[in-house]
Amino acid sequence: MGHDHSHTHGITATGRHRKRLVAVLVITLSVVAVQVAGAILSGSLSLLADAGHMLSDAAGVTIALLASWIAGRPASDQRTYGYQRAEVLAALANALILIVISVVIFSEAIRRIGAAPEVQTDIMLFAAILGAIANIVSLLILHGAHHESLNVRGAYLEVLGDLLGSFAVIAAAVVIMLTGFNAADTIASVVIALLILPRAWSLLRDVVDVLLEASPKGVEVQMIREHILSVDGVTDVHDIHIWTITSGVPVFSAHVVVEDGVLNARGADQLLDKLITCLGSHFDTDHCTFQLEPASHSEHEAHQHA
Repeated sequence: MGHDHSHTHGITATGRHRKRLVAVLVITLSVVAVQVAGAILSGSLSLLADAGHMLSDAAGVTIALLASWIAGRPASDQRTYGYQRAEVLAALANALILIVISVVIFSEAIRRIGAAPEVQTDIMLFAAILGAIANIVSLLILHGAHHESLNVRGAYLEVLGDLLGSFAVIAAAVVIMLTGFNAADTIASVVIALLILPRAWSLLRDVVDVLLEASPKGVEVQMIREHILSVDGVTDVHDIHIWTITSGVPVFSAHVVVEDGVLNARGADQLLDKLITCLGSHFDTDHCTFQLEPASHSEHEAHQHA
């Protein structure tokens, strides 16, 4: 016997914060334009690296926005969960973009070692300070929402890395102004590249967990099993599966073995209500399926497989 609760494919976690992402996108693209112009005029590789990183941020936010729109499309017989997994694929693309950007920056920095060109530090410093201010504003916009969505989290981590990158550019500009040590610009570029990689890896790891349908973080399967077994009438539970469709949409299913006498119309409904209440006390999801099996049927299966 199966009981499937109504699955409401409402707005996803990213969709709920779409306005925040749009605001960050506008800010980021504006600063990218200023930083690219500043990098060309000043000859600063670190400023160009910071602009490239911010451009990757803009690309990531754009992908997230498109994915949130796609994910909001209704489900169909062919795609019973709709397009919600598109958000996870967007986060995957975002992580890969970060990795490529960091490799390009690092390669160019290595090429410049021993032949660092002169840098116009006044332009470099102005553009870097402007980038830092923009990043702080973007972080404030995204704060809080980054706990709910992989895509918003990806954008938040990228902006945070950009802020650190802007600080590195500012530090390099100050060093060059005070000492004339032009290699500080190349060193700052390497620092920016190294800042990007750990964040890209973290996001990529979380995306892979979702695609491999790993249990959501913080969910203790053994505890859930024990709670289900504590419900009156339940004798066993097996085939427990917990996974995530996309950010904020966890799913649960299990086969629950119950005493034969419970499986009348009223008893089954009451048992399912208890199971839903039990599940909701420690696992927040509306997407849950319990397959009720009479104990005699389970014993029959066990005998056949013996």
